[in-house]
Amino acid sequence: MIMKKFSFKEKKDTRSGFGEGLLYAGRKNPNVLALCADLTGSLKMNAFAKEFPERFFQAGIAEANMIGVAAGMTIGDKIPFAGTFANFASGRVYDQIRQSVAYSEKNVKICASHSGLTLGEDGATHQMLEDIGMMKMLPNMTVINTCDFNQTKAATIAIADYKGPVYLRFGRPKVPVFTPENQNFEIGKSITLNEGVDVSIFATGHLVWKALEACMILEEKGISAEIIDIHTIKPLDENAVINSVRKTKCVVTAEEHQKNGGLGDSIAQLLSLNFPVPIEMVAVNDTFGESGTPDELLVKYGLDTPDIIEAALKSIARKNF
Repeated sequence: MIMKKFSFKEKKDTRSGFGEGLLYAGRKNPNVLALCADLTGSLKMNAFAKEFPERFFQAGIAEANMIGVAAGMTIGDKIPFAGTFANFASGRVYDQIRQSVAYSEKNVKICASHSGLTLGEDGATHQMLEDIGMMKMLPNMTVINTCDFNQTKAATIAIADYKGPVYLRFGRPKVPVFTPENQNFEIGKSITLNEGVDVSIFATGHLVWKALEACMILEEKGISAEIIDIHTIKPLDENAVINSVRKTKCVVTAEEHQKNGGLGDSIAQLLSLNFPVPIEMVAVNDTFGESGTPDELLVKYGLDTPDIIEAALKSIARKNF
């Protein structure tokens, strides 16, 4: 799939996309259940809870128990969506996810909202920046990180039909809605947003739109950037990555996550084994976040549009050295 028009008419939060997708999935399949750890409103699960009260379970502030209950529910062919903030959905319950979900290959959908620096004012304790690494290292786990409202809704619907453990990561702030409405979301298949020949920019989550902004500015400088949305971190669309890099011969990765263990690590590993090229990573560099507005934090921690542009220019220079 190739998208060439970079524009948006509105901003919406990706957590609302999850809420709409969950309601749709619940209407489509009576086996879809929802569990929440006392954050129903924050995760926009209210509509599902209201329409299907017999299929909604409020676990309270007991996330580890919620994951265990969700794992047990799958034994009767139920499809539980367990939702809470990303730091609680991964760090607090890692043992339960590893043993009861991933190792046991249970069909649990772990739905992690309020991820990354753009959680904003809640600060470092809640700004989960390590979860992609934690989840992608688990055997049997699929890891998805969506970029806008429409894609999050589509991904939520898609994972209800997918058999196996899934970690779905999304966020709190309102961000540009730029992907198609009612799209067909393919797990494990990247989306080429712009074709280019000078540099490959692989972005995920909220930084996909930032990559598109960078692309437009780079074009004004005479630089042709290929922009690829990697919404599925695991399984990684290896063919798309390698095919793009064989053409451009240099790379930038962009993500709202620690540099260690994130998308950049996955792509660097793939390319080191198959087609080594210069790579620059736009990510949080081994530090915790802090309280601030999402925009302020993206600037301070080097995850803004100018940072992607700088990384692209540096990667191109290294290629041409």
